Amino acid sequence: MKYQDLLIVNGDLVLDAGHNPEVIQDRAVIAQDIKHAILESQLAVMMIAERSQSKKADIRTQIELLVEEDVRLVPGTVRIEEPRNGSLYIFAQTTDFGDVSFSVIEVKDE
Repeated sequence: MKYQDLLIVNGDLVLDAGHNPEVIQDRAVIAQDIKHAILESQLAVMMIAERSQSKKADIRTQIELLVEEDVRLVPGTVRIEEPRNGSLYIFAQTTDFGDVSFSVIEVKDE
C-alpha cells in the first residue's frame, strides 16, 4: 500500500458499520483525487451547462490536460468518454496500480 485516504462520496465522508470512516487505498485514492480536482476546477459544471459542441470539446481537452498533470498516471493514457446520455467517464493507467476508471458525471437512465 502506497496511498491511503478516507472515502468521500457525494461530498460526504463514508462510514462503515461501526461508524468509523471508510479507508481507501492506492488506485481508489488516485481516482478520488482526480475526480475531486475535476470537480473543484468547475470544468464538470461547465461541461454540463455547455450546449456548443466545439466549446464542449474545448472543456473536454481542459479536463484531459488537468488529469494528465497527475504524476501517478502514465502520460498519454488518459481517455475521456462522454456517451450521449451526458455522463462523463475518465480512463487512464496508473504507474503502479494498473488501469483506473471512474465517472465524474453520471446520468442515470430512468
